[in-house]
Amino acid sequence: MSMASTTSNSSTSKVRIAHIDCSSGLSGDKFLGALLDVGTQTGAFTAANLAELAATLTPEAQVLVSTTSSYDIKATAVTVTTVIEGATPDAQAAARSWTDISASIKAVPTDLLSVPARENALQVFTKLAQVEAQIHQTAVEDVHFHELGAADSIIDIVGSCAALDALNIRQLYATPPALGSGSVKTQHGIVPVPAPATAALLLGIPTTMSSATGELTTPTGAALLQLVDGFGAVPPLTACAVGYGAGTRDIGQPNICRLLLGVADAETLPNTIAAQDTVLLETNIDHIAPEAVAFAGEQLLAEGALDVWVIPIAMKKSRAALTFCVLTTPQQAEHFAARMMKLTGTLGVRVSLQPRYVSDRDSVTIDTPWGSVQVKVANGRARPEHEDIARIAREHNLDYPFVLKEVTAAAMQQITA
Repeated sequence: MSMASTTSNSSTSKVRIAHIDCSSGLSGDKFLGALLDVGTQTGAFTAANLAELAATLTPEAQVLVSTTSSYDIKATAVTVTTVIEGATPDAQAAARSWTDISASIKAVPTDLLSVPARENALQVFTKLAQVEAQIHQTAVEDVHFHELGAADSIIDIVGSCAALDALNIRQLYATPPALGSGSVKTQHGIVPVPAPATAALLLGIPTTMSSATGELTTPTGAALLQLVDGFGAVPPLTACAVGYGAGTRDIGQPNICRLLLGVADAETLPNTIAAQDTVLLETNIDHIAPEAVAFAGEQLLAEGALDVWVIPIAMKKSRAALTFCVLTTPQQAEHFAARMMKLTGTLGVRVSLQPRYVSDRDSVTIDTPWGSVQVKVANGRARPEHEDIARIAREHNLDYPFVLKEVTAAAMQQITA
């Protein structure tokens, strides 16, 4: 999980962590409400921050952050309304494509949405798009969101990722979410709880049932759980703030999400080197232009592939060709194999399991003579984000290597100070 930006400090071994209580389920507005409750107490992320972000993401939406009570427990409620002047009710509820949502998230300035927060938001929506594509048997780029793509879900997801970043949370934990019971009305009719999208998003995640009727964990809430590092009881921590986010329905018990924010000893966190299973997909291509292969790679990266690369090869009779390689998770291997075939026209994809070790890393924001820059930090090394280096080089008419060298040196000096 690429969580919030943080500033390294060699004089302390304490890191910021948080725990979400999902015993009454989880929805996007409840999660965001709990984060806003804590963010307001600490001054790190407030209703004003959310409003500024929402104005850039969905100008047609109005966001109201208020204090409410659920069975005498004070909580923060987030309400989003969408009003387009002169539009019909059908136009107000028009579906949004994954392409449109992705573009709007990428267009938010980094001073409102940091690179790590943007990556997390795109990760969550990419997972939603993949699930919708599987359920409705369509390609990811053809997915049009209904409930999931409404302005409130966009604000819930992107706002939550921005708040996690602003609160500087290194690790996020949660209780198994309660699903609810009965049925729920969706865009495609009445379906049993959990709804198809929620069920698909919760694969591999522990869950609990509840006597409360209706849908307690929504697709948006289930998607946000993709950012959680582990499920269970509250880990050892020293709490510094607690916040509550309110749901909208009376479920016969407090309809809230509790978030505990605290610090923990770095030594108690998981090892910084973790083993992961990945799948390598490969296909040899000699029937389309290299530019088409490059486009396919860009598409797959945008859809959540772990990595993409191309290797020049010589095929039979020394015919020049390319090996198109895509690295993904075992759960997404079949999806990306199908996407490779559709985007390139190849007739087959080779599959091999590739275990890997991954180093823990932080994303920090450093100050430079040209403004703020996002930098990844791992194993005592700093790597500035390419987008920021390229932006500085263009805006100030400087050489890319020069900017990279100067920013890297500044990053190393600041993170070791």
